[in-house]
Amino acid sequence: MKSLNRTRPRVALFEPRIPQNTGTIGRSCLAFNMSLDIIRPTGFSFEDKYLKRAGLDYWPHVDVHLYESFEQYKNSFKNSRIIALTKKSNNLISNIIYKDTDILLFGREDTGLPESIINKCEIVAGIPMPGGENQLKTGGVRSLNLSVASGIVCYSACLQLNLLSK
Repeated sequence: MKSLNRTRPRVALFEPRIPQNTGTIGRSCLAFNMSLDIIRPTGFSFEDKYLKRAGLDYWPHVDVHLYESFEQYKNSFKNSRIIALTKKSNNLISNIIYKDTDILLFGREDTGLPESIINKCEIVAGIPMPGGENQLKTGGVRSLNLSVASGIVCYSACLQLNLLSK
């Protein structure tokens, strides 16, 4: 991956299950010049055709790092804040003052981040959804697709940190 010689936030996926989401998130990370950290176990093989299809020919260029556990991961980044992204939070991503060393942590597609992991993070935040189930009396959207949520948060962090210039 091309480096801009500047520290940038990282994206971390906790036990991802769907290879297409991981491939798409990897593509977004490459576009924003961010690293992608994956905390095992995953629900797929890294040889998976769906992962490669979603990542297209970009996947080999994504700066991917694998970790065996959340503890190993957290110990690897002692000088970074881990921001847990979850629909369970009323703290909006727009309330965060991002730092270049932040880690944007996303949970599994089926269960999200467990409370035990959320409790070990420095910040917990969510994406505002005016059409969400808590906002509409007729039943709104329960959640966003993981790759969509990751793209929204990555863009928000990079925009605030002025990291979007070419």
